Parts: sequence; C-alpha cells; structure tokens
Amino acid sequence: MDSVFSNVARAPEDPILGVTVAYNNDPNPVKINLGVGAYRTEEGKPLVLDVVRKAEQLLVNDPSRVKEYIPIVGIADFNKLSAKLILGADSPAIKENRVATIQCLSGTGSLRVGAEFLKKHYHQGVIYIPKPTWGNHPKVFNLAGLSVEYFRYYDPATRGLDFKGLLEDLGAAPSGAIVLLHACAHNPTGVDPTSEQWEQIRQLMRSKSLLPFFDSAYQGFASGSLDTDAQSVRTFVADGGECLIAQSYAKNMGLYGERVGALSIVCKSADVASKVESQVKLVVRPMYSSPPIHGASIVATILKSSDMYNNWTIELKEMADRIKSMRQQLFEAIQARGTPGDWTHIIKQIGMFTFTGLNKEQVEFMTKEFHIYMTSDGRISMAGLSSKTVPHLADAMHAAVTRLG
Repeated sequence: MDSVFSNVARAPEDPILGVTVAYNNDPNPVKINLGVGAYRTEEGKPLVLDVVRKAEQLLVNDPSRVKEYIPIVGIADFNKLSAKLILGADSPAIKENRVATIQCLSGTGSLRVGAEFLKKHYHQGVIYIPKPTWGNHPKVFNLAGLSVEYFRYYDPATRGLDFKGLLEDLGAAPSGAIVLLHACAHNPTGVDPTSEQWEQIRQLMRSKSLLPFFDSAYQGFASGSLDTDAQSVRTFVADGGECLIAQSYAKNMGLYGERVGALSIVCKSADVASKVESQVKLVVRPMYSSPPIHGASIVATILKSSDMYNNWTIELKEMADRIKSMRQQLFEAIQARGTPGDWTHIIKQIGMFTFTGLNKEQVEFMTKEFHIYMTSDGRISMAGLSSKTVPHLADAMHAAVTRLG
C-alpha cells in the first residue's frame, strides 16, 4: 500500500556526522576518527569533568529540587552568570541592565532563537557569514528566513586569515547587515584575527552600523583562559554598541549532550533590553516552550561557587593544553618525516580543529589506505588525536602529500 509519504526523498547524510558512521563501520583496529567535534582523553575516551560530576552529586542529593517547568527564559542564576562569564564581571552593560540573556539549547539553539528574533524585529534581513564556516550556520540562518551572504575569511595560500578580503567584503556589505563572527577558535579553520585586527573589524563594522552576532562555542577551550577567549566580544561591548552572543557549554564544560547554552542580546538601554527579552520569549514559547533544567543547573552550580569555578578553570586549561600539545607533536612528526610544504599553520591555528590544507583526494586516500576519518575539507579534530596515534596520522599525511602532490 502506498504511503502518503511515498514522495519523500532520502536526505543526504550530514557530512560531519557521516564521518563517524563510516568510522564505526570500519573493523580495522588502527582506525582514527578525527571528524568529531568533541574532546577525547589521551586514551581516546569521552571526558566528564570532575567538577561536573561533583555538581551533579550536589544536585541529585538536594531533596528540595523538583522537576517543575522553569520560566521561558530559563534559570535566572544561569542567565546572570553566563552573561558575566562572556562579558566580564565588571561589564558596564551588565551593571546598566542592558543585556537580555535567555537560556537556550546549546549554541545551535541560541543561534536559531537569535536568528528568528532578528528576522521578525530587525530591519535588515541579510547575514554575512565567514567563508568557510561551520556547516550548520547557513542552514540555521536560512531556515530562520534570513538571506545568507559570505565574506572572505580563510586564505588557502597562507593557511591563515584573508584579512584584506575580509575588510573589503564587510566594507561592501549593505549598511545595517548582520555579521556572524566566531568569538575565538574559528571552526573549521582554527584561524583567528589578532587583537589589532579585531579592533579594525570593530571600527569598520561600527562605522557601517553592521550588527555583530558572535558565536562563542569555545570560551576557555581555545587558549586555556576564559578572559582571553572572550576578548573579541568584550571589545565590541566596550564601545557601548549593540550585539548578539550565542554561548555554548558543550566544549568548555563537556556538556555536549545536555544541550546547554545562552543567547545574550546587548542593547543600548535597560528599557530596550526588557522589550527585547519580552519578544524573544514569544520566539521560544511556540518553539519548545521552556528549556531543560539539568544542564543549566550544573553550570549555575559551578559558576556560583568560587571553589568549583576555580577547579573548572584548572580542568579547562588541562583540556586546552592537551590540544596544544597534540598540535606540537603532529607538527614535529611531520617535520621529522620531511613532508614537503610549510606545516607551521598546525601550531599557529588554535582550538579544537586544524585546517590541514589537504584536499578531497588526499583525504579519501588517507581514509582508504590508513583508515583515518575526517571531513573532506581537510579539517581534523586535534582532540581526536593522542600521542599513540600521531605517528600513524603523520605517516598518512606524508604519503598523501608525496603520492598525490
């Protein structure tokens, strides 16, 4: 019998999630998965932070905790502490009550809620996003009804920032356009502007009334310092102008599957912020009504306690340092093999990912011959590497470069 859905075509696999499926289906013991955007220990295992386990114990053992619905905007403490974490404890915007913060479903949910709000209440319907960017960005903004344009960002020749192209493209953008900026640890390239370049970007954007929408997925996870990784956002907030910030606790607290995030909208006045919050609630209510309790309670518990906060910063730095160490080890292994080309970008780039510069054919060769799984654009997750697997990856890269050029 025919289904009423007979005309539904099979959707293509998500390119990133598809890498993991292929990896899982490979029986070879030397296989490595470098596609996944999640931290792994030296043993290749997922990590739950000690401080997260401790916070969960406190929550579970508290008999006063109930499972009632929370407000549409989420847990008040979580929102207040999230804004403070990204903007800084002494932020004038917070002191003047100019920030509307809403608990959302991790980074993706925060971006989507922000995009829906902008579509309804902002005069410009176009958003400029970096080329390349995370694969989900264009989908999120398109589905919210914004039209997506790209600005130049990565220069394949230098495997660094195309700063001239970036300034030209933003300079040519229509006045008032929204611009998506990665707060730090640009995904997929690992290439970030310097603080001087951020200042030039800020001046250009403010002179053209371009509206910044920051995606902050890696605060503290990139450099190991929460303040350093928030600097780009704070530079824009310090000038008194407006912006949106999507925050995720997936990477920096390892709360991937808890889906914990926040959307903060920094406004010109407390009155505007209050009106903005009232309208964001109207976006959330018919979308998922109110957010979940558990993950945000873990975050609030940790951020509220100075002891737990300090323990978190130590564990966070350990994760960031392990990733930096993998960069160094991979770079040295490639140097030792005399692989043709300049590979310094591996140690210059920052955060979870390295944009290797390998092409699609080289990636396919490494998967087929060496059982190494990564996205076809040559992006590798440094967190998926360990001291034991670095030599195998370096061998594969050497073979791919020398045999396929």
